[in-house]
This record gives sequence, structure tokens and C-alpha cells, in this order.
Amino acid sequence: MHAEPKIEIKPFGILSEGDEVLLFVLKAGDFRAAFSNWGATWTSFLMPDTKGQRHDIILGFSTLSGYLGKHPYFGSTVGRFANRIRGAKFSVDGREYRLFANNGPNHLHGGRRGFDKYLWNYEVSTLNGEPAVKFFRTSQDGEEGYPGTVSAEVTVSLSESGSLRLKYLATTDAKTPVNLTNHAYFNLAGEGNGLILDHELQMRANFYLPVDQELIPTGSKAPVDGTAMDFRRAKAIGRDIAQAGGGYDFCYVIDPECLPLKPFATVREHSSGRSMTVATTLPAVQFYTGNNLAGIVGKRGSIYDRYAGFCLETEMYPDSPNRQEFPSPFLMPGEKWEHETVYSFSVNK
Repeated sequence: MHAEPKIEIKPFGILSEGDEVLLFVLKAGDFRAAFSNWGATWTSFLMPDTKGQRHDIILGFSTLSGYLGKHPYFGSTVGRFANRIRGAKFSVDGREYRLFANNGPNHLHGGRRGFDKYLWNYEVSTLNGEPAVKFFRTSQDGEEGYPGTVSAEVTVSLSESGSLRLKYLATTDAKTPVNLTNHAYFNLAGEGNGLILDHELQMRANFYLPVDQELIPTGSKAPVDGTAMDFRRAKAIGRDIAQAGGGYDFCYVIDPECLPLKPFATVREHSSGRSMTVATTLPAVQFYTGNNLAGIVGKRGSIYDRYAGFCLETEMYPDSPNRQEFPSPFLMPGEKWEHETVYSFSVNK
């Protein structure tokens, strides 16, 4: 008897320049996580429900072509700076840097060609005995307008208990802002299987960042108490969504006692019995309910419309390169930008 390989490497497609794109399937216990080296993209996560039926709970595409076209960052590793930067510019030591404006007048998720639109290098390994893949790339000085050459890597590993760990590391040769995240969209009932409005979310976050009409933080933290933003007690995502402007797309400040790496968010889906928790070293999380999804053809012919999935993107604060009152996103030469996020999945037996 041969043991099942813990990582299966499959061809995923060919880029127009002729480069081969691969899919890496990590196998541990009842769980299967797949990532591609195109954009270091999280393409699927298979897990059982209470009846033992295995479903894929990550929104995305069955083939590479979907990820090469314009899409809402399904499973993407986002960089050099996730989320928005006001006016697509910031200053370092008195010098202004102009970025590509790809979200109205603002810069979003790394610009016209962020980290999600590159073929990453890879190394297959194990981490504490778990199957792991390290994806890495070099972002040259001036890429998308950013200063400094940045070396970035994300190491993905999967445990038999259902914890998917993302370890980020970045270094630079000049002062530059860094904010890496993964933009997975989850539906714990299974991708394409209804909306996420009945999912119950509990989040240890006493404060969130109010935003203007362009979804840029206005600057101050606001208490969630007494508002539709309050998830400190578990509630259905859809319960107060009308009072949240018809959808959540807000940065929450994670309660300090959950840092580092204590679960700050729990999501439960009762029909499948699936649940997930999120833990991180980062100070904040963008909670997004797929408000802008509309008629996207996903896996197996699934159609993704509004509220088909939710995101919990761990991050530095949006627009923090322009906000001295926010935690600094700037990385200096000789320093390491080292962060970790763990998504843990389980099912009621």
C-alpha cells in the first residue's frame, strides 16, 4: 500500500507567453485545499458536512481562464497593498508616490496589476509535518508606482484537524507600505449553494472604521455598540444587513486580546454543520458580503450573485499609508513584514 501523496501537483493551464500554471492540492485528514501559483490563488477547499458529503466551500473557477480574466479577486493573494489608498498616492519622507487609480480616484488591492496577476515561484515542502507550499515573488522598485524592491512570500500549510495556515513574509530595500492578504470568498453550505445571509457570524471587534462614499476610512474608529456593525454576539449575517447599507464592506479592528493568533471570528452554517474560525497576527479584518457579485459563472456552472460568499480579509488598516493615527504599514530595509492568518474548519459530528 502506498500512502496517498500529501500534495498533488496538477497542470492548471498555459499562459499566453507559454508558461505553465500549476495547481497544488494539499491533503490532510478529511480536508483538501488547492492553490495555484497564478496569483498564489486559493482555488478550492473541500470538506465534509454532517452527513459526510464533501463540498467545495470556496467561490472561484474550475479552470485557469476564469482567473486570468477580470474577477473580484476570488482567492487571490493581494499585494503590494490590500484594500484602498485614497487618491492613489502617499508620501514617504516628503516625497510623493503616485499609484494606479483602479477604483475611481483611489488605488485598490495593488492597482492595475497587483500580486494576484503574476505567476509566483514555488517550493513544495512540509511544515511541522503538514503538507506545505511556499509561493514567492519579487516586486521590483516602481511596480505600480511603489518605492523599493520587495521580496514577498506566502507559505500555505494544512493540518489534519482542518486548519489552513497562511504565513506571510516580506522584505524591502527601501521604505514602502506592505499589506498582504488572501481574498477568499467562503460559503460554508458549498459554493453555488445559496446565499450566506443565514450564516451566523461572531466577531471579537468592539470598533470598526466608518467610511465615506468611496469606502475610504474617515479616520476615526467607531464603536459597534448599538449599530448594525455589532457582531460581538453571534447573529445571522443578513439580520441587520439592510441597516448596513445593504451589505457589509467594512474594516473591523480586532480586539487586542485576540492578538496574536487567538480566534477572533467564528462563522457557523447550520444546514451543513460546518463552521470556521479565523485567527491572525494582523490588527484588522475587512468583512465583505459579496455585495458587488452579479451573474459571475463560477465552478460547475454555479452563478454567483450578490451575497453568494463572504470574505474575512485580515489586514493593516485601509489608507494607512496616509494616516499617521493608524498602525503603520511601512516596512523598512532590514526589517521583516511577518504575519500569519489561520482559517480553521470543522463539522459537527
